[in-house]
Order: sequence, then structure tokens, then C-alpha cells
Amino acid sequence: MYAIIKTGGKQYRVQQGDEFRVEKLDANVGDTVVFDEVVAVGGDKLVVGTPFVEGYAVEAEVLEQGKADKVIIYKYKAKKDYRRKNGHRQPYTLVKVTGIGASTEKAAKAEEPEKEEAKAASKVSASMKKDELLAVAKEMGVEVDAKATKADIIAAIEAK
Repeated sequence: MYAIIKTGGKQYRVQQGDEFRVEKLDANVGDTVVFDEVVAVGGDKLVVGTPFVEGYAVEAEVLEQGKADKVIIYKYKAKKDYRRKNGHRQPYTLVKVTGIGASTEKAAKAEEPEKEEAKAASKVSASMKKDELLAVAKEMGVEVDAKATKADIIAAIEAK
């Protein structure tokens, strides 16, 4: 099983036991970090998120905080006596994947089915037309007179 995660503006393909460098994370050595921006999960069947796969996360242990090798930036213009030398060491965090699977918080939310009435009630707004409000009320099983005002229909829907 593998996962494609997003962190630090980059995407990484990881499996359990992989060690890889990511952009510096605010975590101490030995801490566990959770990457919950999972773009895809593969294995027997590929699951691709839109943009992320709901209910999945990747857990990793921080092994090291460090700096990469120095990169030299040298600017030079011929015949102009212009030379600039600069160096940069990018900070990184070395992590080791300890688990790929359903996250406890998101999995509970994803598995919890929403009630049809709650879905319909959340669709109701004052900017809706009277016909649309009557349709939502009928879908929820609320009996409303066709001559009722929009405010009365909304109140009846919210009361249920």
C-alpha cells in the first residue's frame, strides 16, 4: 500500500517504512507528525481524492532536523567587474513513515451518515424562491399551505 501526500508545496509517494526529507516542520526529533493531505491511496485499488482523500492520513516519526548541502549562487557579468557570490542551506526534516490508513477524526466524520432532513434543512436560505422552498418542505415531509409566505415556509422547515 502506498500514498501520495502533499506537504511543503510538494507531493511525495510514500510507503510504510520509507524515510524521506520534507520542508522543515515545526516538530522535535521523536515526535509523530500526521500528514492529512492525502492526494491518493494505492494498493489493490487506487483511490484518488478531489483534491484530498477523505478519512485517510499518513503518520510519520521525525528522525532528524537538519540543513541540506550548501548551494552556491554565483552571479557574473563579463567585462563589467561584477561578481556576486552567495550560499544557501535549505532546512529540512527527515521523517520515517510509520503508518498509512484511516485517520481517527476524519474517518469518524466520513462514516457518520447525515440525515436527509439535515441535508435538506441546510439547503434552505432566504434567497431561495418560494417554489424551491415548497419543494424542500415537501421533500422533508413538512405540510405547508401553498399560500404561505416565504418566512412561514422557512420557519416550518426549521421547526422540524
